[in-house]
Amino acid sequence: MNDTTDISLLWAELMAEMQANFGKVPDLQTMLFLIGVQELGQLRQDFNKEEKQDLIHIAVCSLLSQQGHFRFVGHDEEGWPHYEPTATLNEQEWKGLFQQEVLLKNLILQYFDKH
Repeated sequence: MNDTTDISLLWAELMAEMQANFGKVPDLQTMLFLIGVQELGQLRQDFNKEEKQDLIHIAVCSLLSQQGHFRFVGHDEEGWPHYEPTATLNEQEWKGLFQQEVLLKNLILQYFDKH
């Protein structure tokens, strides 16, 4: 088995867990949104469209910080976490939509393993 196959199997297991907990299988954007809400630490149901985009951005920064590409710098006055880039992603790592999806899925798997 190669890394992509391993990730696919682990991803399917995580999606089965999510379906058991939430009643449906979330897509990648939903997973990023859930991580963003977790990182924000403010559970509410009334996020506007811009806040939802911000939550997905927080999730991506949090996930990429696992590899040192971003660094958490603190919370603003409203409690929202902020990150700053520390390094650029290796072009091969972030080249193309498929590679981005595989990288994010791998980091999401690591995230849920840690939390």
